[in-house]
Amino acid sequence: MVETKKNVRYIINIENTGETYESADGEHLLVGMVKLGRKGIPSGCHGGGCGVCKIKVKNGKYRKLTLSREHVSKEEESQGFSLACRTIPESDIRLSAVGQFKKVVTKSYGFV
Repeated sequence: MVETKKNVRYIINIENTGETYESADGEHLLVGMVKLGRKGIPSGCHGGGCGVCKIKVKNGKYRKLTLSREHVSKEEESQGFSLACRTIPESDIRLSAVGQFKKVVTKSYGFV
């Protein structure tokens, strides 16, 4: 019998805004960001094809689902870049929104 982690929650910190939220085990990072309920968090395709939710993981363990090389190169991936919709935390995570996602996240939080 395989034991599953029930009710495991990880704390996710968005460095750009100082916000934190909880992410359930097996839930990709974008789901939790959307649950923050703020206007402007782009939810895109949730499949890695649009590239709108680009992040850089600064600290923490995670696993990635398949990423589009159009949006995240192998070199970027080796430096911690990923897409929030394709990144599943396995510990607490500290991340930064980058590119277009950074503009939207910081603007919707009152930073410019």
